[in-house]
Amino acid sequence: MSHGRPGGLPTMDARTPAVLVLAGPVTREEVAGLCEDVRALLEGTRAGVVVCDVGGLGPPGLGAVDLLARLQLAARRAGGRIRLRDPGPGLGALLDLVGLRFESETGRQVEQREPAPGVEEAVEPGDPAS
Repeated sequence: MSHGRPGGLPTMDARTPAVLVLAGPVTREEVAGLCEDVRALLEGTRAGVVVCDVGGLGPPGLGAVDLLARLQLAARRAGGRIRLRDPGPGLGALLDLVGLRFESETGRQVEQREPAPGVEEAVEPGDPAS
């Protein structure tokens, strides 16, 4: 007995973050389309997060940094954020070097990246001393 593929989009839980797989080096021409994909995925769920699987992105470089910064900006403009899945140590170090912080997933755990060494967060007047 064979079953045909159901029509329409796959059913997703509205609170489960959507996943965007980034594979291979991404050209500058592809960045705008990926930003649109992030906005559409955020509109399609109420999770407020798009998980970007960066494991297949290739060697870390400034192109990857630019892409991730633009995806995060697009997500924030749409009222959400992105979370990185499978960022290698080189990409993590490069993001730290340029001062970009992202949540990252390791397996199913979510961890918050520490600020880059030597980077201090701004203190607002009236904040208690720590």
